[in-house]
Amino acid sequence: MRVLVVDDHPLYRDGLVTAIAAMPEVDVVGDAADGLAAVRAAAELAPDVVVMDLHMPVLNGIEATRRIVSERPETAVLVLTMLDGDDSVFAAMRAGARGYLLKGADREEIRRSLQAVANGEVVFSSGIASRVLAFFAAGSPAAVAPFPELTEREREILDLVARGLTNAEIAQRLVLSSKTVRNHVSNVFTKLQVAGRAEAVAQARDAGLGAP
Repeated sequence: MRVLVVDDHPLYRDGLVTAIAAMPEVDVVGDAADGLAAVRAAAELAPDVVVMDLHMPVLNGIEATRRIVSERPETAVLVLTMLDGDDSVFAAMRAGARGYLLKGADREEIRRSLQAVANGEVVFSSGIASRVLAFFAAGSPAAVAPFPELTEREREILDLVARGLTNAEIAQRLVLSSKTVRNHVSNVFTKLQVAGRAEAVAQARDAGLGAP
């Protein structure tokens, strides 16, 4: 099994690489410190599994997962993160991740999870699994919102940006000042780690926002 390890903390990443490389029949083919580097490495190294952190610079793990799965559907993404909120879990699964573990997972749990996602199965840390089952038992999977790092207002404004509205038009529609809208748009760009409006619109539409 070929594995790519992605995490922005050097000490943790190095330790994870060492631990995974010691597992039988596993070859760590590379590592990356940010989401964009992960997308490039996945394209170049063709791993079977990418172990992905979520909170990273340049490109967050959710968007990196979305791009990797889109470009290489045969590659499985196993999230390994400190973020345990429902928004993060469901955003990762919507992006195409096949597993979600918390960083408290021990070596054996990581080994089993790597094998499972490589075989096409879906895995969760035990505490998360019970919440996922409860969520779907409630019959509301459509309620999961993309971009969990955004506030509700920021997500609303991103949706309007993706519909093609200018800042002035958004301000008029939401009865906000132009300055407030500019601040929200700037915060959205920062959180999504995009360079400008066009890139934000592309990400938003990929996630289902901006529909008429």
